[in-house]
Amino acid sequence: MCRLYAFRANEPTRLKCSLVLAQNALMAQSQSDRRGNANAHGWGVSCYDNTLPWVEKRETAAHQDGHFSDAAERIYARTVVAHVRHATVGGNSAFNAHPFTFGRWSFAHNGTLYAFDRLEAELEQETDEDLQQHRQGQTDSELMFLWLLSRLRQQDAGRPDPRLPFEKVMATLVDAVNELDRRSRQANRQRVSRLNFILTDGRMLFASRLRNSLHMLEQTGPWLCRVCGRNHTHGIDYPHYRSVTLASEPISRRNWKPVPKHSIVGIDADMSVHVQSLDTATIAPT
Repeated sequence: MCRLYAFRANEPTRLKCSLVLAQNALMAQSQSDRRGNANAHGWGVSCYDNTLPWVEKRETAAHQDGHFSDAAERIYARTVVAHVRHATVGGNSAFNAHPFTFGRWSFAHNGTLYAFDRLEAELEQETDEDLQQHRQGQTDSELMFLWLLSRLRQQDAGRPDPRLPFEKVMATLVDAVNELDRRSRQANRQRVSRLNFILTDGRMLFASRLRNSLHMLEQTGPWLCRVCGRNHTHGIDYPHYRSVTLASEPISRRNWKPVPKHSIVGIDADMSVHVQSLDTATIAPT
């Protein structure tokens, strides 16, 4: 059911060790994650050099595709989203690989929106027409992303490129995840949806945890990578360096902590971390 990776830092950073070389790097998880499952139905990376991300996606397994290592080698950025896919809705194609992007925004999902066959039409109807036309694949994830962007636009007077303050984006996402969960349970009471996702515009980053694992690692000050023994920034010593990594599974043996269940964690433009609970009163048990 996919594996997620997201990174945000106040200085450009190289990430090949986390994505390729570490013992539990994302590439290793494409072959077998800690549940013993392969996530071999495609991979993707969204990397922010400037305002807009560059994106590379392929339908091949990351552990069998040299292009994944090549893409990881090129990364030197403050914000990155990466994903290895285990297909549940939609076939194995580059169009269905994550992350999905539109303008400044990138989105990746770990889970399934159950009863999607019943919800797809109404979600499409609630999605702005230009966003609907941007849809290329058949996944529940891509439509959820475009539907979320439509809701953000509504909060910003319908502007096509919403630039909302952090607090308003967080509140909109909390409401949206609660609503998606409620609708899917009403449409199919036999199964509950799993709605872990990453959403970023390169400046702020959000991650939801609903019924799948998600871990966070915060690092401050200069540090040497335990995999390669090097500093992953260009500078020898950045005393004010700060980074936050989010991943479905810990990548390394560092001090990873689980993100609280049924919550959304947000990293604002100043690198502060905020956690907001979802509506646990209406969330069905896992």
